[in-house]
Amino acid sequence: MKKLIFKNIISEILLFLFLSLFALTIIIWIIQAVNFLDLVSEDGHSFSIYFKFSLLSIPKILSRILIFVLFISIFYVISKYEENNEILIFWTNGINKAQFINSVLIFSIIFIILQLCLNSLIVPKSLDLGRKYIRTSGIELFPSLLKEKKFIDTVSDLTIFIDKKSNDGKLKKIFLKDKFDDDNSKIIIAKEGQILSKNNSYYLMLEKGRMLNLEKKNTNIIEFSESELNLSLYSTKTTTFPKIQEIGSEEILECLVSYYQINKNYTKRNFVCNETSIQSVNKEFFRRFINPIYILLVTFIAASLVLKSKDEKNYLKFKYFIFVLGITTIILSEVSAEYLNFDDALSSILIATPFFLGLLVYFTLFKKAYSKIKI
Repeated sequence: MKKLIFKNIISEILLFLFLSLFALTIIIWIIQAVNFLDLVSEDGHSFSIYFKFSLLSIPKILSRILIFVLFISIFYVISKYEENNEILIFWTNGINKAQFINSVLIFSIIFIILQLCLNSLIVPKSLDLGRKYIRTSGIELFPSLLKEKKFIDTVSDLTIFIDKKSNDGKLKKIFLKDKFDDDNSKIIIAKEGQILSKNNSYYLMLEKGRMLNLEKKNTNIIEFSESELNLSLYSTKTTTFPKIQEIGSEEILECLVSYYQINKNYTKRNFVCNETSIQSVNKEFFRRFINPIYILLVTFIAASLVLKSKDEKNYLKFKYFIFVLGITTIILSEVSAEYLNFDDALSSILIATPFFLGLLVYFTLFKKAYSKIKI
């Protein structure tokens, strides 16, 4: 009977949790997907790359909202049980509050493990795969981005202006600037042109024009009847190097050990661990490995609702206090990452806080629940 009762409340919490996760994830993903449209409208990537990149952001969304949705789920279900007098079924069937608190402990540990897997393995891998699609993709929609009387700088270091564009793709009065570096660039002015696809690459075919090579100490002009520019040689302006969230957890840990214990910079792939990037690495370490421990704390805060009955005085105030305390704890878990720095004692406090507070709340709840059993 006890197992059946526990199974029912766990089922309700999980059902509310998964429905809320699904709904919130879809909403946030749609908002992000709209922002990602720049990959198509401004950077010229194909819609297939856009969808792959945006879909691979879902694990990150899940990892960021899991602790909040978990707290709301436990808080809501326990509140509902209390309002409907269903929580009395626990106590009248021989389940004491100490047993309930221990069950919450096991429940929270399972979600801590899940969050750790998400943060340290799944999220970095999915984000890195999304960035890989960007790195290996071309600018498939570049021809459609060319508009009349507009400067187009979709690709890096290349600016194109066309006066007219016909329905068959013919271009009239073309201005093009190709910047090599701060001191050297090339300007091309052509009367006509057209973008053609050959061997899975785009070429800008120019006719009747002039090419101005602008160098620091020299400038020369070349006239041509026909010229060809390989657009595949130019890279997209979309960021292609990995961001800190996309770096593997093993590399994050190697960076911290190398920087703080060996006093040596660490470089792997396109990831450089040095004085400039170490603060971002500290924050990412906290979010991946320390932040999930706050699940222990917020689940106990939500579960503490069982300590008071709705018939007791100040129950509503207690309920509101628990809700505000839980939300404040979640905010604290996010803000703490900003102050992590292994060079000072504050880091040890920040790392120890979720462990210490989680255990403190657990033993406080257990003691109060156990004292009520004795009474």
